[in-house]
Amino acid sequence: MYLYRYRLCRNVRWFRLPVSLTIALLACGLAQAATGNNRASQLQTWRSEVKRQLIILAVVAMIGYLTNTLLWSLLLLFFLYSAFNFYQLRRLYRWLAQDHTSSRSAPPESFGLWGGIFDGIYRLQKQERRASAHLESIVNKAQDASAALEMAVVMIDHQNNLDFWNLAGETLLGLRYPQDRRQPVTNLIRDPRFAEYFEKKDYEQPLKLNAPGDSSKILEYQIALFGENERLMIVRDITQLHRLELMRKDFVGNVSHELGTPITVIKGYLEAIMDNMQDLDPKWQKPIRQMHQQSTRMENIVRDLLMLSSLETKQRPRQAESFRLGRLLSEIQNDTQQIYKKKSQRFTVDCPDNIEFIGDRGEMYSAFSNLMANAAKYTPAEGSISTRVRVEDQSLLVEVEDNGIGIDAQHIARLTERFYRVDVSRSSETGGTGLGLAIVKHIVSRHDGQLNISSSVGSGSCFSCKFPRSRLRLLKSEQAEGAKLVAAAPKPASKAKSKAAATD
Repeated sequence: MYLYRYRLCRNVRWFRLPVSLTIALLACGLAQAATGNNRASQLQTWRSEVKRQLIILAVVAMIGYLTNTLLWSLLLLFFLYSAFNFYQLRRLYRWLAQDHTSSRSAPPESFGLWGGIFDGIYRLQKQERRASAHLESIVNKAQDASAALEMAVVMIDHQNNLDFWNLAGETLLGLRYPQDRRQPVTNLIRDPRFAEYFEKKDYEQPLKLNAPGDSSKILEYQIALFGENERLMIVRDITQLHRLELMRKDFVGNVSHELGTPITVIKGYLEAIMDNMQDLDPKWQKPIRQMHQQSTRMENIVRDLLMLSSLETKQRPRQAESFRLGRLLSEIQNDTQQIYKKKSQRFTVDCPDNIEFIGDRGEMYSAFSNLMANAAKYTPAEGSISTRVRVEDQSLLVEVEDNGIGIDAQHIARLTERFYRVDVSRSSETGGTGLGLAIVKHIVSRHDGQLNISSSVGSGSCFSCKFPRSRLRLLKSEQAEGAKLVAAAPKPASKAKSKAAATD
């Protein structure tokens, strides 16, 4: 009896794996029956399968009981059921191992739960094929559209490797498919300026470089971040635009230079005539004064055009030069106040003594003198012009504010355009050239800054120059005290500099 029980337990242990697989398949069948579009029919299939299994179990148990072989009958039933499930698993495995990219791979024929499993997997495959075909059509349309573009579209993955590019990418950048795919972009565009621009991740301004392998072409690179540190790079050929811009700069520079000599001669003769004005007929005195006024204005325009041409052509100032910002603003204030002393305006400069600015002192003098001169021109008598310097977390802010006539909001966006005038008659009366704010914008931009303008009619204007913290150097307290003593020491009065007369 004990030997019989031992053999029975050992035989049952042999069938643990088939029974476990059977239970797992039944669970899969239940899960498959619980999902799908036709849930009611699947539940009905599950009930029918359970009934079938129970009937078979009851019949085998009855036969075993009648023949006094109940245990062996049940073991034979489990063995046959496990063999059937192993057979169906083998069919499923062989079917799944086939190529399912086409609709020819039909599922194996079966019944019951296995039939439902095969049919469910087949439906999922068809849905996946339809979704893949739809996505493939979208990708093909996007590739065809990008291939029609004249600009290069390059996708770069999170590891800085090339992932995709259109036909223009091969033309402009010399990329080759598939050799260059998954290659680092900095290995294919070998320019230190591009590597610095790419790694800096500051893509607000585009980068202009010569084309790789063709120095006659000028390319503009614009990069945008998306996804998980992935990048989309747009590359345009701006060679023609670059040539036109050079032609415009050369034309402005040459014309300004050629006009300078005759205007100087005309102005010189007019000044000589004005020195002997008492010898002229009174009817010629007014025309001579107007001619002298307009020649002076023309001379200012030529001077400002030459300065703009110089700012556009020469390199950015090196950051090695530094100067005390407070002393510069005080000097500009004194010069501007001397020019407009008849208006009895109040000038104030609020700048900490320990601030040094890193940049070109001459250019910054021209920029801030233009702003102060504009404020003085368009502020009535006994008005106030204040200049403030503030150090923020990541920037240095220089503001020139007045309580003058102000500017309408519709004109603010175009104030920095060349020769743009809010009121032509007002600019003619003040002798403005229309180039002052264009010069200021160029100088501020050359020092990595940004010019912002806020104004309202009747309430005055505020021109603020925002520079990065890298342009700032804070002196120690001992150096600041020494600078204050030097600034307070008496010094001979200097003539007002003509640059302060430049206007917008």
